[in-house]
Amino acid sequence: MSDIAFTHELDTSGLLCPEPVMMLHGKVKELAKGDVLKVIATDPSTTRDIPKFCQFLSYPLVHQEQQGDIYLYFIEKTSD
Repeated sequence: MSDIAFTHELDTSGLLCPEPVMMLHGKVKELAKGDVLKVIATDPSTTRDIPKFCQFLSYPLVHQEQQGDIYLYFIEKTSD
C-alpha cells in the first residue's frame, strides 16, 4: 500500500454508492485544517465520486491509486 502520511483513515470497504461518499462527508467534518484522510474503498464508482466530492469542496485529492479491487484516496482538508 501507499507510503503517504495521513492522520485519519476511513474504511468503506464493502459499501456501495452512495454510502462511501456519505461517510466521507461526515468524516471530513471531524477533521482539522491540514489533516490528511486516507479512504479505503471497494466500490469502483468512487473513482468518479470521490474526486468530484473533493473538487466540489475544494479539498486537494493528494493521491489516488488502485490496488486490485481496492481503491485508495488521500484527501487533505485545507479549510474549516
